Amino acid sequence: MPAIRQIQLGKNGLTENLILNLKHHFDTCKNVKISVLKSCCRDREELKKINEQILEKLGNHYTSRIIGYTIVVKRWRRDMREDIKPDSQMDEKENSQDSLSQPAS
Repeated sequence: MPAIRQIQLGKNGLTENLILNLKHHFDTCKNVKISVLKSCCRDREELKKINEQILEKLGNHYTSRIIGYTIVVKRWRRDMREDIKPDSQMDEKENSQDSLSQPAS
């Protein structure tokens, strides 16, 4: 079993099949390298947007790092990012913590 799998992101861009393929690779390994080909993009800002879209579609158990024009995605057992959680859940947690910290009269 290879420690790191590799996928190429080409002219079709970020498709649903690519995301399904990524999830399939994460069934057997923890790291996947995504090589972004010239036909996809050669702009660093666009590469960052693609990276954010990949993480958004995969979920909170994944983190990534951009090295050159390669995106290295890592899967974790627990939530590593909190930027995707809905605001309503965050508000509920804050309200419950506020009610716990206030003494009962």
